[in-house]
Amino acid sequence: MTNQIHAERILILDFGSQYTQLIARRVRETHTYCEIHPFNMTPQEIKEFKPKGIILSGGHQSVYDENSRIMDPVIFDLGVPILGICYGMHLLTRHFGGEVEASATREYGHAKIHKKANASYLFDALLPSSEPGNVWMSHGDHVSAPPDGFQIVAESQNGIVAGLEDPSRGIFAVQFHPEVNHTQNGDAFIDGFINKACGCTGLWTSAGFVEYEIEHAKQQVGDDQVLLGLSGGVDSSVVAALLHRAIGDKLTCVFVDNGLLRLNEGDEVMATFAKHMGVKVIRVDAQDMFMSRLQGVTDPEKKRKIIGHTFIEVFETEAKKITGVRWLAQGTIYPDVIESAGAKSGMATNIKSHHNVGGLPDRMGLKLLEPLRELFKDEVRKVGIELGLPERMVYRHPFPGPGLGVRILGEVKKEYADLLRSADAIYMDELYSSGHYEKTAQAFAVFLPVKSVGVMGDGRSYDYVVALRAVETKDYMTATAYPMPHDMLSKISNRIINEVKGINRVTYDITSKPPGTIEWE
Repeated sequence: MTNQIHAERILILDFGSQYTQLIARRVRETHTYCEIHPFNMTPQEIKEFKPKGIILSGGHQSVYDENSRIMDPVIFDLGVPILGICYGMHLLTRHFGGEVEASATREYGHAKIHKKANASYLFDALLPSSEPGNVWMSHGDHVSAPPDGFQIVAESQNGIVAGLEDPSRGIFAVQFHPEVNHTQNGDAFIDGFINKACGCTGLWTSAGFVEYEIEHAKQQVGDDQVLLGLSGGVDSSVVAALLHRAIGDKLTCVFVDNGLLRLNEGDEVMATFAKHMGVKVIRVDAQDMFMSRLQGVTDPEKKRKIIGHTFIEVFETEAKKITGVRWLAQGTIYPDVIESAGAKSGMATNIKSHHNVGGLPDRMGLKLLEPLRELFKDEVRKVGIELGLPERMVYRHPFPGPGLGVRILGEVKKEYADLLRSADAIYMDELYSSGHYEKTAQAFAVFLPVKSVGVMGDGRSYDYVVALRAVETKDYMTATAYPMPHDMLSKISNRIINEVKGINRVTYDITSKPPGTIEWE
């Protein structure tokens, strides 16, 4: 089977930057395949990867630190273009005999740079005019003397070297971070490196991926049966649609209704997959089991673990009823893979726990099938559209693995879940009909287990409170509260209070991230 979509590959060597995943996402946006690997990738592995270009990420170290991370010189033997970002710039400078030193004036956050007359096409894309442009800096060290053969092509407003080039060897280095949204025209800069310097032609497409993975799944599975835990989320839904197209009725999905789903979500999942697409789906009503195990539990992490373990137990019970299953399909995506690899290599500093069906393969003796493990979330959505899934399902906002269990503060009760479901449905309905849903990155309601006094009709009420949350964000690492129009909030509040008996007060959360988080638990 030919593998054309992977034919052009960019290698990103990770030196511990918090932005490394963003670099990969920007590269993928040029329709070019790339992978992130630890800085200490072996020379043989680098050669076998056969990159069309290499990017050295930033990092939190100084090149003068004891045991500082360095790249293997084999990268210079490959004859491919190299881009060093921040710490990567310092590594290149020292390797070729230049000097790096601590800055008297450190630059963190927004900064202005200007290009010099000798700058190449990369900086013409970043700074199309002679006027200074905005970039995102994050450094304490700086290049004090460039290596022989390198030209200074850009400087910051403080006189810091912002760009170095040796076009004859195809080596470029920048002090700023072109991968972050705060850098003006940073995407055009990366596009120039990938397409012009590296000569990539945009082979990485959704249509090509679907075609490749369908053939790949057919070859992997053969005549075996495949089991998939279908949550109704974007990742598992796309896996279901992809595998159904590839292997048809050899796929069996198990949908566990845990009582923590959104209003009518179970019916919608069954309608989409079982009725309209003909996917084999087993629906398991386990609401009572989940609610009984969550009784009296208030700690968020304990709630997550109980929900996760109970899901595994229910899923495993149902799986035993199906004969001939040899494969377990999961909605693992590339950020999960990166973080797992980072944990093993010591590169990762903060690993989140994922709600994939972890632990099942060993216990059930099944082989893993993970067709989305090369994709970022935005790529998963594009593949979902390519497969014909409803746009509203594919582009819906993130929903936590434990569901409403972590949007009900404190103890989870069926009464609370029913109230929150109804309030959240009204909120979503108004956001969709007004066009605000598409303008926000994530929006949801939170149930607060406190009562407040209200006046309804001619009487006094003493009912619960819900908080509405909506944020704007590109990468979910930082977020700001969405400036919801006041008349919109009033309309939503009136509907919730009038239509959901048991709620008499609605608040709006305006906390940014940081210091807050997007979810409340």
